Formats: sequence, C-alpha cells, structure tokens
Amino acid sequence: GVPLVESGGGSVQSGGSLRLSCAASGYTYKYFCMGWFRQAPGMEREGVAAIGRDGTTSYADSVKGRFTISQDNAKNTLYLQMNSLKPEDTDMYYCAAVLAAPSDYLYTGFSSTCMAKHHYDDWGQGTQVTVSE
Repeated sequence: GVPLVESGGGSVQSGGSLRLSCAASGYTYKYFCMGWFRQAPGMEREGVAAIGRDGTTSYADSVKGRFTISQDNAKNTLYLQMNSLKPEDTDMYYCAAVLAAPSDYLYTGFSSTCMAKHHYDDWGQGTQVTVSE
C-alpha cells in the first residue's frame, strides 16, 4: 500500500470553508481513482467525493455545489475544498485510493466504483472537521 496523510481539518463556524489535503508517498497519477470519505462515530463511512485518473468526478448529493475535489499530480496531493460548511458536515474525513480498476468496472461505472468504500485499497488516518452553529 501507499501511505496517505491527510491535513487541513479543524473547527469552523457554519458557512465557513476548509481545504483538506492528502499527501501520497506514491504517484497519484497511477491510481485508478482517489476519494474522500467521512465517518461519524458509530456510523458507516460514506463517500463524499471521488476523482478519476482522467479527471472524472463524482459527489455525494449532500455536498454537491459546496465541495470540490481536485488532484495535483505534480505534488502527488489530493484536495477537498469545502465551502458553505454546515454542522452536519462534522465528521472524521479520510482520503483513499483505488490502485486499479476492478474487474466489473465496465458494468458498474465510475460513480458506483469510486464512491464505494469497499473498492478502496489504501486509506489515510483521517482528519477531523468540526462545524459549529
């Protein structure tokens, strides 16, 4: 696996912004897709946003229009720009990478593949985001 290290979490007020970063020790352009997931205590980890090698993106409905995922292959870094933050965005945020396309990708498509946590091979340790009223 390739170590992934998140940073940029913190505490902000509702309506504020944060930018999360995920530094990879390997070459990000080699990954089939990378994504951001979030998880609250006792809850399932859910997909927030994903980006493919060709720049294709997918977002959870709850963050569309507010969050933007991007990738800088020169810096081997994944980003998540989060604007108009809401208290319900409070979670631990994780970045993750899919090393190669799964065998059924042609049938499932980008969103079903890269927004599903079970397809991911490598995970970071997480960074906490807290949004207050």
